[in-house]
Amino acid sequence: MNIRHYILFFLLFVASGVFAQGVKFTAAVSKTTVGTGEQFEVEFSVNADGSNFVSPDLNDFQLLGGPNVSTNMQFINGKATMSSSFSYVLMAAKEGTFTIAPASIVVNGRKFTSNEIKITVVKGKPVPQNNQSNRGTQGQGRANNANTADLSKSLFLRAVIDKNTVYQGQQLTLAYRIYTRVDILQNQVDKLPDLTGFWNQDIKALQPAQFRLDTYKGQRYNVADLKQIILFPEHAGNITIDPFGMSFIARVQTQPRDFMDQFFGNNVQEVNYAAKSLPVVVHVKPLPEAGKPAGFSGAVGHFSIEASIDKNHLKANESINYKIKITGTGNIKLLNNLNPVFPADFEKYDPKITDTVTVNENGVSGSRIYNYLLIPRHKGDFKIDPIQFSYFNPTTGSYTSLTTKSFDIKVEKGINEDNVTALSGDDKQDVKLLDKDIHYIKTGDAQLRSDGNRFYGSLAFYLLLLSGPVLCAGAFVYRNQQRKNNSDVVKVKSKRAGKVAAKHLANAQKELSANNTTAFYEAISKGLYGYLSDKLNISYADLDRETIASALKTKAVSEGLVTQLRDTLDLCEMARYAPVTHISTQEVFEKAKNIINAIENEI
Repeated sequence: MNIRHYILFFLLFVASGVFAQGVKFTAAVSKTTVGTGEQFEVEFSVNADGSNFVSPDLNDFQLLGGPNVSTNMQFINGKATMSSSFSYVLMAAKEGTFTIAPASIVVNGRKFTSNEIKITVVKGKPVPQNNQSNRGTQGQGRANNANTADLSKSLFLRAVIDKNTVYQGQQLTLAYRIYTRVDILQNQVDKLPDLTGFWNQDIKALQPAQFRLDTYKGQRYNVADLKQIILFPEHAGNITIDPFGMSFIARVQTQPRDFMDQFFGNNVQEVNYAAKSLPVVVHVKPLPEAGKPAGFSGAVGHFSIEASIDKNHLKANESINYKIKITGTGNIKLLNNLNPVFPADFEKYDPKITDTVTVNENGVSGSRIYNYLLIPRHKGDFKIDPIQFSYFNPTTGSYTSLTTKSFDIKVEKGINEDNVTALSGDDKQDVKLLDKDIHYIKTGDAQLRSDGNRFYGSLAFYLLLLSGPVLCAGAFVYRNQQRKNNSDVVKVKSKRAGKVAAKHLANAQKELSANNTTAFYEAISKGLYGYLSDKLNISYADLDRETIASALKTKAVSEGLVTQLRDTLDLCEMARYAPVTHISTQEVFEKAKNIINAIENEI
């Protein structure tokens, strides 16, 4: 490589640095301290023409709107400048301190990241701040409490349920819906209903809300579902769903005072407005007593059941997996535990319950699996009786009973069958007589002896007694030796230098396999510099080519090896700015590995 290449690389480096100084990509929020249920805005701005904007994870907050993209272009002295912003409207849902991670954007092929922001969420509404954005404060200042009687016809909330009358335990869908014919500048949730009397499950796929055109009472509105919930009534009777409340700042048109107001558009006003949905009453009917099966456990919906075992021929003390799977739509998560009856010689463990459930606007559907572990303790032929499962079908208004099939189990004598006490029944009170647990009374002459006279006082007894102090003394000597070795920090860093370099080289090998050339050369460079820093006891920040060469020569490393090292470091540095074609990446990898091994052998 000649001097022209070095000059070209230097100019490219300087140009990229100057360009980077001109691009600013920042993040800002309207409030750094908010109350639960209060909305705020986060905005990412770049003073250049960017692309491939990637938003950070905003899951700590409820997303009410966005991204709202704004682009601005100006011509100053014949030169065009462009800026863009990406904003989101969020609502704080829970108390705590949260971090909004940096966003990223690409400008002229280079990736830029914004700053991170910390948001403190307190209970209720926070103390007003002085660092709110100009847009937020100006919006509040312009809004006024005008007469909103007519606005209620243009902006309102509704609680919509798909069924007004249901059976106890039958699922229904509740949607909180907004209707508007005016522009909404800001909004904030004031009150979420408690939904007392229902077991509820949120549908998570509604954020952000999507507006659509719809007709209500002969008028056209922009309509969006703000929240959807699946409800299961827990008791019979009339259950009231409390109102859902929100506060808005809306832009409305007023009667112009004169021709000039109408001409210049001064008949537009921003108004504070609070809206609530009307209470909704759900009529819940009790489940009928007529025809209710004896083993009914509260399942409401439409279900199927199946049972299976993994084996029906085994030896005593081996295990059986007995699985019951209930599939369907309805209150799957509210099903009571089943009570299958197993043979008395089978030891039963509590079932492992696995739910696979899907929640959407159509309701709750999926499956629940009960997995029982059974252990037969004696040989014989056994039978697992069928299980009866009943559910109430609200469509037909009747009960349905399902039965699984039975299973015949053949158990052969096991190796350790005589050494196990079998407990029968769920209460496990009946003890069966086994040879090793309860012996028959012996008659006739019996020889008695002490079982302890074989070990106590023997040579093995005293050797085992002596081994405790010897092991403690050995552990004490080993600990002191390790402390002594680890007290020399320079020596420890020098010893671990090879291991640290090996980690970087392993990372370089991964990047090489992924054909990521830039990351490969960066990993090689970090591996060599990190190794030399630890091996030569030189700070990473103080490492340069001359310092490295001088330190290696002091350690009596050969001149040829030092030259190879310097060439490899230069190659990795140049590869960060332009492609390297005269040597393959695999050759560079092998060269770096051989250099480290050679230095280890010479030092």
